[in-house]
Amino acid sequence: MQRSQRPSPVDRLLRLITDVRVGERGTVLLLALNIFLILTAYYFIKPVREALILDSGGAEVKSYSAAGQALLLLGLVPLYGALAGRLPRRKLINVVTAFFAACLVVFFMAGQAAGSTLVLAIIFFLWVGIFNVMVVAQFWSFANDIYTRDEGERLFPIVAFGASSGAVLGSWVSGNIITVFGVFLPLVLAAGILVLSLLITTLVDARERRHKEVGVPDVLTTAAMPAASGAIRLEDIRKALEEYDAREAQRSEEAEEEAEEKAVEPRVRDGLAADITQTLGIAGRGEGPFRMVLRCRYLLFIALLILLLNWVNTTGEYILGSVVQDTAAEAVAAGTAGGLTVGEYIGAFYSKFFAIVNVFGLFIQLFLVSRIIKYVGVQVSLIVLPLIALGGYALLALYPLLSFVRWAKTAENATDYSLQNTVRNVIFLPCTREQKYKAKQAIDSFFWRAGDVFSAVVVFIGTTYLAMQASGFAIFNIGLVVVWLLLAVVIGREYKQLVASGRPPCA
Repeated sequence: MQRSQRPSPVDRLLRLITDVRVGERGTVLLLALNIFLILTAYYFIKPVREALILDSGGAEVKSYSAAGQALLLLGLVPLYGALAGRLPRRKLINVVTAFFAACLVVFFMAGQAAGSTLVLAIIFFLWVGIFNVMVVAQFWSFANDIYTRDEGERLFPIVAFGASSGAVLGSWVSGNIITVFGVFLPLVLAAGILVLSLLITTLVDARERRHKEVGVPDVLTTAAMPAASGAIRLEDIRKALEEYDAREAQRSEEAEEEAEEKAVEPRVRDGLAADITQTLGIAGRGEGPFRMVLRCRYLLFIALLILLLNWVNTTGEYILGSVVQDTAAEAVAAGTAGGLTVGEYIGAFYSKFFAIVNVFGLFIQLFLVSRIIKYVGVQVSLIVLPLIALGGYALLALYPLLSFVRWAKTAENATDYSLQNTVRNVIFLPCTREQKYKAKQAIDSFFWRAGDVFSAVVVFIGTTYLAMQASGFAIFNIGLVVVWLLLAVVIGREYKQLVASGRPPCA
């Protein structure tokens, strides 16, 4: 099917955000809608998580429970890697997402039956941490699989705009639902939204295979290959097939009889498919996700960056959470909470806080992200968030006031959810399919949650033995941000070298 060569009104509108070329709008808008639905569902869930854990256990229990997420991921990440090594990408996404949607229905029924209990709060907190990192990382692996490096750098800002929009809508709507219908109703609504996102995934997968895999032997299509298949990329497969077709065109010109050409061609092309499958490892090397990260310098540096990013962010969330918990208790005791319980007060506060953060993030995503990446490049984009965090925690170290805590976290989180979210997915574009589905899942889930573990250790030591206040935690974060900034510089330099060489990392 031939695509129109003239830009449509939608193309021209999207070009206000980034460089969208003719024929690209359909898939990029569907991907944006897909992550919009996923993030809407997550922000239906997130205030429920905060309400349950802070009401039942407090900020310290919240921080300590986060450590359990990393321990669970030690087993879940290899399991996901095994599934990715066996299932094609569409089936993989459908199976994993449907499982999480079913879990939401179970939590809704448990909450309706037993109410808010500490056991339910801890189990749900652990589950949300797993859901958030695995489902979102899986989506971005899918997007990385679809786009080449050039396409991803141009189009990821639009896809990430869908994420920012979903976060804004989800946080705003969930707050209204909680105050009117109670804490648990958003869960069953989120399950329905996740099911809808699967329909979009199926549509995108079919659309891209129809457009990009024409003439590719069935054994080499993404419908047949496991998601984490081999050490080569789809563009490498297409290049090999194009080279084959060029050779066959030359051979056919020199052939003496047309019948002989037609008899030989299918056998040779099937042989090429087998050669790619066996020689280049299209069936997958079976390498574990963690070993893949640890043996590759580029992936290991990304993993350490993600760990430090979340370590800093989670420690900052502890500072904010402890203040919110005290404020909610005081408001309920004083009768100024508008008839809300402590849990409902906290849930309503966080929904408003998330809404403000996400509105700022949406603005940054819409008007700044693509321009920053285009004009200053991925290298500079990687250091923007650590510089903002460095300034924010330096301010909190001097002036640990509630208003400063709230707005420092707003600036940090808004940049994290927009520019940083986009660029940390862009840096996986040079990777192989196997690295995108296995190593990326390990990095975006385990190493992300490992930051929570280190933060929990810091909170425990700081509150139990050192009597640290907000300014003390801010000073500690400053030291972490300096290391984070140095890693960002190194990764940016290696990304530039990979792009120039045209080879995947650790090839």
